[in-house]
Amino acid sequence: MKIATASLLLAIALQLEAAVGILVAATHTFTEFILPTPASHPSAITLGPDGALWFTEAGGKIGRITTEGRITELPIKRDGILHSITTGPDGALWFTEFTSKKIGRIPTIATPENPLLTEFTVPESATPLGITTGPDGALWFTEKAGGKIGRITTTGEVTEFTIPAAKCGEITTGPDGALWFTFFRGKIGRITTAGEVTEFPIPPANSSPGGITTGPDGALWFTESVGGKIERITTDGKLTEFDLPNPNAQPWGITTGPDGALWFTEASCVRQPGPRCVLGNKVGRITTTGLVTEFPIPSDGSGPHSITAGPDGALWFTEYYGNRVGRLVLP
Repeated sequence: MKIATASLLLAIALQLEAAVGILVAATHTFTEFILPTPASHPSAITLGPDGALWFTEAGGKIGRITTEGRITELPIKRDGILHSITTGPDGALWFTEFTSKKIGRIPTIATPENPLLTEFTVPESATPLGITTGPDGALWFTEKAGGKIGRITTTGEVTEFTIPAAKCGEITTGPDGALWFTFFRGKIGRITTAGEVTEFPIPPANSSPGGITTGPDGALWFTESVGGKIERITTDGKLTEFDLPNPNAQPWGITTGPDGALWFTEASCVRQPGPRCVLGNKVGRITTTGLVTEFPIPSDGSGPHSITAGPDGALWFTEYYGNRVGRLVLP
């Protein structure tokens, strides 16, 4: 009797979860905001301490958008590629300058006329990519080509830790007080604030993990572009894979949403007869039990890249090829 009751409760729970997914899919609303600078390629996005969304433009600017859609662009570089951005422990925005080999800092009071930019040069071999605030009050960043993880204090002191495998991707602070990061070839990495590194292989060997975040269940969740998957890894290394409906979806950005699910972007756009992309070009939602719902972005070929939860209870994301910032409102 107890086994039968447990099975019944599980079945009811799964049905309720599926019903919630259908409700969310049926009542969502997209809004898209065009950036003033053409072909600026908005990339990473994060919630700032001032209640606005801050994002990088690969073409050399830092963007800010309020929840009402007012956009400000701050010129940083004319010849550099900006990538990741995060709120620092000092209340400023910190970002990576990929080609310039620098870490940038910009306060929330910056204006287009006076960006108040501070730049810190990293070692010549470094190509900083992902960045996050660590549990020790410093900024931690990945080096795509240098085979290292970097740490920078708010005063600009840089320390590097060598990683056995090169080409690191994105990075986040885990629930265990360590930093977790992705490799572009088949691994998830963990580094303590003392520099101790652990690696977890991700099958297959040619897998390519992208974005990574801490989930509401105390595990790390990351995107996998090879084969189109969302994956979950516990702090002791137990891996679970969830297949997306489209194996060519190329998921990249991922974040925990206000509804307790994980939200991610699908960047691919494979055209078939008709005016729209039928593969990719979506925002996805996955529950902690693996139920997937997808939301097609209204604008064709937008190339959604990064995603974050806003202070307004909506999901905000960048459209790398569409030159827009998108907002997805839930019920």
